[in-house]
Formats: sequence, C-alpha cells, structure tokens
Amino acid sequence: MRRAETGGHMQRALVERAQSGDHEAFSVLVRTSYPRLHGVANLVLRDRDRAQDAVQDALVLAWRNIRALRDADAWDAWLYRLTLRACNRAARTSRRRDVVELHLEPDRHPVVETDLARVISDREVLAAALESLPYDQRVVMVLHFHLDLPLTEAASILDIPVGTAKSRLHRGLATLRTTLGVEPERELGNVRERPA
Repeated sequence: MRRAETGGHMQRALVERAQSGDHEAFSVLVRTSYPRLHGVANLVLRDRDRAQDAVQDALVLAWRNIRALRDADAWDAWLYRLTLRACNRAARTSRRRDVVELHLEPDRHPVVETDLARVISDREVLAAALESLPYDQRVVMVLHFHLDLPLTEAASILDIPVGTAKSRLHRGLATLRTTLGVEPERELGNVRERPA
C-alpha cells in the first residue's frame, strides 16, 4: 500500500474516532493540520496573531461540529473552509491598521548582493504585493498557488462558483503583474500560472 493511501486511511480512522468523542484522535488531527492551516491564515490575514486566533476559532468549531462532517475523507477541505470563514470574520471585524517601522542606518559597508539576498528581497516584494490585493483575490491565490488546489476545489471551499474563482484569480494576477512590473508571459518569482 502506498504512503498516501496509508495516510488517508489513518486520517479517516482518526476522524471517525474523533466523531465518536475521542479527544486524543482529535488532538492528533489538529497537530498534523495546524501548520498548514496557520500558513494559509497567515497568508490571507497577513498577521500572525490574527491568523492564530482564526485557526483556533476554526478548530473549536471543528470539535463542536465534527459529527456533522458526513465524509471523513473531506476533513482537510472542511477544515480549510472553517479556517477561511474564521479569517473572513477576522478581516471584517479588524479595524486596526498594520504599521511597518523602518529603521534606517547609514551605509557603512558596500552592499554585496547575493543570490540569497535577492531571493529574500523577491519574497518580501511578492508578499507585499500579495498583501495589497483585495481580500477575496488574495484568498483564491493562496488556495490555488500556496495549497496547490485546483480552482474547482478552491471555489468549493469558498462556497463560490468556479467562474467567480477564475475571475478573482485573473484580476489578482493582473494586479500583481502591474504592481511588480512583470510581463504577462513571465513568472512571478516562483509562482507560475497554472491551468485551472
């Protein structure tokens, strides 16, 4: 049996045990899911504390409603949906503005650009550009590119039509291209357009 099949079978068994009230099984599911959920929430909300709160809210809802999950194999998609709904609530209720402090010091040494510095710079520029996107476009891009989900699955998680997901992705990519000064045929850092 392949590892993916074994992992899926193990996860299904844990979900079924959790549905019957097994706290330890739910804890194992949370430990394996939390890093991915927090990564998604952090990319969407661009704030670690709010991301952590959103994931915790989603996990509380998951425990309270786990018996309502009809298909144990849909655990991951269900958790993403709960997490993104928690992110939506956090984004709507947040009134505070993020402040970025820049500490400038005079150049004492010439800057030597390395590949690592360029990669870090590219990531920071891409992260800032992603953050500037409207929330609905950013969420679709995170699901499609970060989680590598097909647009059909991203649309399902977001409870929107596939055409709406495609439109949001297209508008988000167009905005990123303009913001980053990238020609349509080129890549955005390590992000490539993929077919839906």
